Amino acid sequence: MGIVNVTPDSFSDGGQFFQADRAVEHALDLATHGADLLDIGGESTRPYSDPVSCQEELDRVVPVVESLRAREDVVISVDTSKAEVAKECLVHGIEIINDVTGLCGDAAMVPLAAESQVGVCVMHMQGTPRTMQDAPSYNDVVEDVIGFLHGRRDVLISAGIAHDRICVDPGIGFGKTLQDNLRLLNHIHIFHRLGCPLLVGHSRKGFIDQVLRDEIKEENINRESGTLGVSLALAKQGVQVLRLHEVETVRQALILFEASGGWCP
Repeated sequence: MGIVNVTPDSFSDGGQFFQADRAVEHALDLATHGADLLDIGGESTRPYSDPVSCQEELDRVVPVVESLRAREDVVISVDTSKAEVAKECLVHGIEIINDVTGLCGDAAMVPLAAESQVGVCVMHMQGTPRTMQDAPSYNDVVEDVIGFLHGRRDVLISAGIAHDRICVDPGIGFGKTLQDNLRLLNHIHIFHRLGCPLLVGHSRKGFIDQVLRDEIKEENINRESGTLGVSLALAKQGVQVLRLHEVETVRQALILFEASGGWCP
């Protein structure tokens, strides 16, 4: 899944693709280099970010979705927690709703997803982007996150969303400490018991710096290299969807990972 942030303030590439034409160009480049899905977002969810209005989010994402649907035969998701934004993007042909609130943030989102029968990505987040990193705390982060995703999966199925249209995401960096993130990544295979495809968004996140800082001089840290290492570990554990800022390097690495026996126990 290639990330297309149509925002001025996302943590890694905020402002780089804020103009619609640049966002479309970036999305097409991601698709050319191997992205199977394009995730279009118009509101930053980095730690301590502020929400934007529904109209502002629509103004950011709809032109990009509309242009991509006219030019590229690729699966498009919209990264939003607002039902009105998802509804308008559905008109323009998106196939997945990717909601960082686990479809909890807007009461209209679950009925919309059920009626449209698009795919949904359900993510775990403790708190909100504004508060999630203040003091995250769990009894057992793996079991707590699985429990939340299990409950949301069952709610969605009860609402009429087909099981095979639900993808789950443990929410790396969303209300988690460094150790929480590492425990989730080390035990991601356990999430297969939910019976849904797994999506992990680890790309360029701050925990990479925290791990590498113990081994490498800070000025030499490369979050893209760290992203690649995590991606291979996730592939080894059977994660189906990797959400990435830069697709080409990871795709080529996975081809060689498979060719050289990386899937073997």
